[in-house]
Amino acid sequence: MDTNAVANVPVEEAMPMLEKIQAMGLEYGIKILGALLVLIVGMWIAKAIKKGIVKLMEKKSLDPTLVSFLSALIYVGLQAFVIVAALGKLDIQTASFIAVLGAAGLAIGLALQGSLANFASGVLMIIFKPFAVGDFIEAAGTMGSVVEISIFTTVLTAPDNKKVIVPNAQVMGGNITNFNANGTRRVDLVAGISYGDDIDKAKGALEGLLAADARILKTPEPTVAVIEMADSSVNLVVRPWCTGADYWDVYFDTTEAIKKRFDEEGISIPFPQQDVHLYEHKKV
Repeated sequence: MDTNAVANVPVEEAMPMLEKIQAMGLEYGIKILGALLVLIVGMWIAKAIKKGIVKLMEKKSLDPTLVSFLSALIYVGLQAFVIVAALGKLDIQTASFIAVLGAAGLAIGLALQGSLANFASGVLMIIFKPFAVGDFIEAAGTMGSVVEISIFTTVLTAPDNKKVIVPNAQVMGGNITNFNANGTRRVDLVAGISYGDDIDKAKGALEGLLAADARILKTPEPTVAVIEMADSSVNLVVRPWCTGADYWDVYFDTTEAIKKRFDEEGISIPFPQQDVHLYEHKKV
């Protein structure tokens, strides 16, 4: 810069320039202070809203994982809103910025649509609670005890002790059978006797062994009735009720007890038989 030229500027011309610089500095200084104020106050309000939402969800006894995830998601959204508002205070055009964020959000949503479906299903499961940890369920073509319900997946332990991880969208996308929801379960067994045996005697034997088992509930009463006259046997249904925790023990023990009681009472348990006739073909 030519210092001599600056020095030669008349005082009358230099004064308006200084006034303009001061005015611009004052104007932009006020805008910067306003943007900082919006940013500081906005972030404080965002934190307060986050804390309030966390307290509200904890009062509703929502899953801690869901509380943490949703509160973080809401907080990030509020922060983005505050930043956009602060940029607006500086007269920065935020329309293109918002458009870029929207396009990025759309792209991410399309790329993660499977994960988002699992997340939405996980939220619904946690809110509506079709089952709880410890329940024995059948869902998404698999069966087992629920070990963990997370935002994206449900972990089951199969009856043979396999660990099965099922995406939540598949769990909520089909039928869910909760074997523990009602507290009690009915054991369905079929006992066959021969056509020559006394039906009343067989029913009395079955009712006696059911009454002797303390695990079998008195209400509802067990059912023992003839259900079918099959090809080689008269079939009786044996349907006692028990708690969900005793189901398999009652199932196995009652099956064994039926065989032993029938042996004691001389009641036969028929099995399919087939007669084979052999013919001799003579050579001509």
